[in-house]
Amino acid sequence: MTKTNTYAIIDINDITSVDFSQVEQNSADTVRKSLDGLKFVLKWNVEPSFIADGTIVPLQTLTHEECLALMSTAEWSDPEE
Repeated sequence: MTKTNTYAIIDINDITSVDFSQVEQNSADTVRKSLDGLKFVLKWNVEPSFIADGTIVPLQTLTHEECLALMSTAEWSDPEE
């Protein structure tokens, strides 16, 4: 069985609570941020402890397809690029 990635939109104020050893991103510098800088995306295969224990509560949890659709919106992508 293939593990599927889970994507979560997180409030930027929670970025210091992320244990980057439990997610696909390496650091706060490598996460994808919304254009306004208020949200970022995390990706994982196994739910991180900081999500499971409620330290961080995602604003949204998405599949890969849902995340791709969201990333193409004006909130996450500059239409001029």
